Amino acid sequence: MKTLIQNGTLVTASDTFQADLLMADGKIALLGRGLPADGAQVFDARGKFVLPGGIDVHTHLDLPFGGTKASDDFYSGHKAAAFGGTTCHLDFAMQSKGETLRQTLDNWHKKSDAKAVLDYGFHVGITDLTPAVLAEIPTLAAEGVTSIKLFLAYKNVLQVDDTTFFKSLLQAGEAGMLTMVHAENGDAIQILVDKAVAEGRVAPEWHALTRPAWAEAEATMRAVALAGMAGAPLYVVHVTNGMAVDQIAYGRERGLNVMGETCVQYFFFSLDNLRQPDGAKWVCSPPMRTAADNAALWDAIRGNQLQVISTDHCPFLYDGTKPIMYEGRPFSLPGKELGRSSFAKIPNGVPGIEDRMLILWSHGVNQGRLSLNRLVEVCCTNPAKIFGLYPQKGTLAVGSDADVVIWDPAATRTYGVAASHQRTDYNLYEGWELRGLPEKVFLRGNLLVDGDTWNGEPGGGQWLRRGAHAPIV
Repeated sequence: MKTLIQNGTLVTASDTFQADLLMADGKIALLGRGLPADGAQVFDARGKFVLPGGIDVHTHLDLPFGGTKASDDFYSGHKAAAFGGTTCHLDFAMQSKGETLRQTLDNWHKKSDAKAVLDYGFHVGITDLTPAVLAEIPTLAAEGVTSIKLFLAYKNVLQVDDTTFFKSLLQAGEAGMLTMVHAENGDAIQILVDKAVAEGRVAPEWHALTRPAWAEAEATMRAVALAGMAGAPLYVVHVTNGMAVDQIAYGRERGLNVMGETCVQYFFFSLDNLRQPDGAKWVCSPPMRTAADNAALWDAIRGNQLQVISTDHCPFLYDGTKPIMYEGRPFSLPGKELGRSSFAKIPNGVPGIEDRMLILWSHGVNQGRLSLNRLVEVCCTNPAKIFGLYPQKGTLAVGSDADVVIWDPAATRTYGVAASHQRTDYNLYEGWELRGLPEKVFLRGNLLVDGDTWNGEPGGGQWLRRGAHAPIV
């Protein structure tokens, strides 16, 4: 079946132009003015923008954490993403102690394959680097998994030491793979956490106060330096503050192949939100910082000190003792109430997979904080390039997958938990006014979202093999 989008304003990372767009056999077949319908289904996008589907490269669906698990799985998370204009995502397959990386991937395929609605891929999070696992890293690239992640935080749970991190950088770099890092000094953080708890300082704000910006800045510089010594590419995830940005910029200015992302929530929220009566809603790691850091992140995105905006979507119910309704059925899981007695027990994570492009359009593009082309670049094109999916994904070009969003800049909505599709009982942006919304969302030419109508089916998504030796942007 062919689909023709007429009279729209097409937006890529570099260009904005008037054209029609023809989709056929899952691909973008033609771009041009006055394209004939020739039996195609026709949509008129006059007065609207046509964008490539968003790509979220940092999510944690169905992730076990802190005595519970993330409330969105590969169906509910994909549905929410699609309603937010995202058509592709990369999740973290997290190694358990004693597992081979093959077993880790198999476990995540069991979680995802029958439920996935969007096209998706995996990074592998390494927590147990035995000699056999180290030798296994290059085999991932051969099957299209071209990125690994290591944690310098979460002591005694996920954290690795510098020896493990450096060995992984070397091995991944030689295979043309990208190493991702959660950069916080977990040793120092654990000392601060233990001290705060011992002193009875257990309110949610102490989650942030025991994970200071310096802990992130130090670990970021250490990771950048080790990547420089290894001659390997590095991608720093969820950067939250200006000092950490400075470390990435320092490395890039000296020719190191380092890149960084931030997440949409870090532009808008601060420690003050954790001081609210419902502050547990904002508990994630690294934590929310200050208004000055919010501004520094906008500057970093505009100045290309950071290259991607993702979400770190890892939602938990705020009160898991009260079931919510999801697609007509009650749903419940233990949630952030697990940390009522101490911030140290609050599951770390916030929702965001649907919110990202909605919020960035209304409170980024519309307010002059970033251009429409830059929005496409950091939410679609750069993610595809960095993670070995370009030009299959991330752009509007003949031969690319027909992942296309028709965006209505005049549409308005009061946003919040009732308006979103994330399977949780709260939304960080409750009551925010949005102007500019996705009207239709296509995945490989199939209409997934049509206004408020959902056409997606579990199992309709495709797992993506990604290319090694991807470019540094």
